[in-house]
Amino acid sequence: MFHELNPDQIDSLLLGQVMGRLACTDGRKPYIFPVTYCYSGKYIYGQTNNGTKLDMLRQNPEVCFEVDSAMDMNNWQSVIISGVFEELSQKEILAARDILFNRIFQLMTNSRVHAHEHEVVTEVDDSNRVKEIIYRIEIREISGRLLSISAP
Repeated sequence: MFHELNPDQIDSLLLGQVMGRLACTDGRKPYIFPVTYCYSGKYIYGQTNNGTKLDMLRQNPEVCFEVDSAMDMNNWQSVIISGVFEELSQKEILAARDILFNRIFQLMTNSRVHAHEHEVVTEVDDSNRVKEIIYRIEIREISGRLLSISAP
């Protein structure tokens, strides 16, 4: 049966995930892409490099963001956010980068550097972890739904 998620359930889903989908448009075509993110209650934080998606986000900052979690086809949750993309200034980048580092960057560390591994790694390549542009999505509207069907 379909149900609306309450605010606590929405927060729980957004805080419990690190991958979402960001959708934008240039006015001619839609574009959707997976992103790693952090949720702060008021904003979705992320990072990107220069390219097609950044060009589109700069051209039209109105975006849609989606996160979901599924146990199976009969038990899932989804949150949809309408918001506004904002590229952060140099002053805001340090605080936002701390949020990202503390939440998602440890998940991006190559498994070879973990202590339980036997291989010795002398140098870690962080080139895929830190991107040029830090942004946030100001949340304007948020809704969530779930489907939960108990087995007979």
